[in-house]
Amino acid sequence: FRGWPDRLAERLNATSAGRKWAVVNAGIGGNRLLRYGTGPSALARLDRDVLAVPGVKAVILLEGINDIGRGFTAQGPQDPVTAEALIAADKQIIERCHAHGIKVIGATLTPYGGAGYAAPQGEQVRQALNNWITTSGAFDGVVDFAAATADPANPLTFRAGFNDYDHLHPNDAGYQAMANAIDLSMIT
Repeated sequence: FRGWPDRLAERLNATSAGRKWAVVNAGIGGNRLLRYGTGPSALARLDRDVLAVPGVKAVILLEGINDIGRGFTAQGPQDPVTAEALIAADKQIIERCHAHGIKVIGATLTPYGGAGYAAPQGEQVRQALNNWITTSGAFDGVVDFAAATADPANPLTFRAGFNDYDHLHPNDAGYQAMANAIDLSMIT
């Protein structure tokens, strides 16, 4: 099993410019952007996981699906989150990283239709956040993981062969598609 950061590292290592780079994966399964999940929120971890890493030059920010999913379930809203709150958190991360000379690349949230916590209200928030990520100009670059992994016939779900079991986490082929969607020139 190799996630998209591992595949990104392989892609970078295959280029002469990329060999000067290392990929640090600070992702935590079940993590949330705004609230405690399976550990401290991304906002609470930013200093430790990004700003304190020696030599960090760029961050790919992929956060929010667990905030959305835990906020809106098929049984109804439990701990709802708004796109505006997620956007405000992203802006704070961008500002703090920029203050340290770190580029921030925004990543759209992958589809989650069919996942155990998928709900129409959550999908509206996901789409609003993804739209802001791709159109706001707030990031130093954007990678469209949603487009890279979505089923063209039903963009609310993963493309066949990119998810094996839970409709939320990509499989190895899905993670490869995500890594392939990253324009290396945004990093190097």
